[in-house]
Amino acid sequence: MEKLVMVHGRDFQTLLGCDSVVGAQWSFKSEQLLPAVTWHTTFKHILAIKPFLLPTLFSTQCFQNLHSALPILFCSLLRMFRSLGLIVGLMLVVGVANALPSTSNFDKFFQPSWAFDHFIHEGDLLKIKLDNYSGAGFGSKSKYMYGKVTIQLKLVEGDSAGTVTAFYMSSEGPNHNEFDFEFLGNTSGEPYSVQTNLYVNGVGNREQRLNLWFDPTKDFHTYSIFWNQRQVVFLVDETPIRVHTNMEHKGIPYPKDQPMGVYSSIWNADDWATQGGRVKTDWSHAPFFATFKNFEINACECPVSVAAMDNSKRCTSSVGKKYWWDEPNLAELNLHQSHQLMWVRARHIFYDYCSDTARFPVTPAECVHHRHN
Repeated sequence: MEKLVMVHGRDFQTLLGCDSVVGAQWSFKSEQLLPAVTWHTTFKHILAIKPFLLPTLFSTQCFQNLHSALPILFCSLLRMFRSLGLIVGLMLVVGVANALPSTSNFDKFFQPSWAFDHFIHEGDLLKIKLDNYSGAGFGSKSKYMYGKVTIQLKLVEGDSAGTVTAFYMSSEGPNHNEFDFEFLGNTSGEPYSVQTNLYVNGVGNREQRLNLWFDPTKDFHTYSIFWNQRQVVFLVDETPIRVHTNMEHKGIPYPKDQPMGVYSSIWNADDWATQGGRVKTDWSHAPFFATFKNFEINACECPVSVAAMDNSKRCTSSVGKKYWWDEPNLAELNLHQSHQLMWVRARHIFYDYCSDTARFPVTPAECVHHRHN
């Protein structure tokens, strides 16, 4: 009788020293599997016998290396399994293209960053998974300066306490800029909280939190970040929930000279995410899924080979070169948007760093001057 044993991708990663293997399936033809011997215990025993069969170092091109090594590496393993009295067949899922059935927009703009085996494609939907082994994340293939990035997202259903799903833009280095959406899970029946934050030149601590006016676990909703030289706007279903205005003329730094990547991830943060860390993740409800569709980036793409200041110039309108994000009507919120933001601030925001005198005895300068903060 033939029995199947599913092998977790991270087990392969650990044993092979590879960060890119997605998953594997071993087929053992025997009357029964020895219950006391796990597959990787057997595998480690084999490696101890024939360690030279595996490369001593796997590069980040592990997919390609494994794929090219299959005829040698796994035929050798097959012979070893036969020598132990087992007939084994291996189906190794390698390569992002094979492991992740594509959705056109995702493949156009993004690529998995970590935990490749925690990505699930269902038609036009992408799910990323959090379990008690790992979360998952993806990032844009390019970096951008000015424009708009958008995702449609359905958050973790049921008891999501301790989990965080993030959608954000960020540059690199200790003096980086960053715009964050962080969706903080909660116990069943309690509302999700959304935390926004903004880093400028490596300085953050600008958190605001709000409860949404809908259940974000029941359907897809649109989350966007708009950025130009005048303002950064966080939007939910095209309703502005936060604005950071350029006030450089008052000595307040503004994020304007660093291209940024676009990222999303899900991870466990039960030390702080739900009720200040008092409610922990209930792993009996795992796995937790965040579901995405309709990825859009309408922004100025910045080549890696171009210096940051040069990218700033090339992404800014000038004589003979006009960009949509520099249109005069996008220099500030219109009247309707201003009213929407006032409504959000009055009805849904429950924490604002600008009002936290315990953390900030001296009111941060941008809180004094920013009209929308």
